[in-house]
Amino acid sequence: MTPPADDTTSTERRLLQSVVEVARHAFGAAASSVFLVDPGSGDLVFEAVAGEGDDLLVGTRFPAGTGIAGWVAASGQSMLVDDLRDSEHFSGEAAESTGYVPNSIMAAPLFSDDACIGVLEVLDRGAGGTREMADVELLDLLADQAAIGLTLLTRLRATEPDQRSDKAMRLLEMAESLLAGSRG
Repeated sequence: MTPPADDTTSTERRLLQSVVEVARHAFGAAASSVFLVDPGSGDLVFEAVAGEGDDLLVGTRFPAGTGIAGWVAASGQSMLVDDLRDSEHFSGEAAESTGYVPNSIMAAPLFSDDACIGVLEVLDRGAGGTREMADVELLDLLADQAAIGLTLLTRLRATEPDQRSDKAMRLLEMAESLLAGSRG
């Protein structure tokens, strides 16, 4: 997905921004981000960032397969690495290009229709790794909710306005209102 340049995906962007802010807060992390997979190139594109690098990284691209996010997108499996010096999948070069090199990463795939559409990452989470399985399960849940919300909003946007039901329109308006209020 190419970074949006207009208002047609502002609700989707706000949804993803809310997800990364919740993830950062829930894990006491230095940063959290969502990459979406560009369907044309397979590149990973920063779509939302909270914490280190926010406002600077949105729209930044990495080639498919780059780093832990690339591995998670390709494999469809979550990953937690508490010491990145021990990870063969970590790309120090990619991390340095963002201006922040973490010590630990936790990442989960976002799925839509059995395809990985993105990756939710948490960098340098707090709690010293004492709840590894619970942390991965919570991150998976957040990633699932983000993917479901993104899929529903995208499908609703793709529906012709005159074919949208009143209930669907209320849902879209409610989502936009809630997301606008959370950024207020």
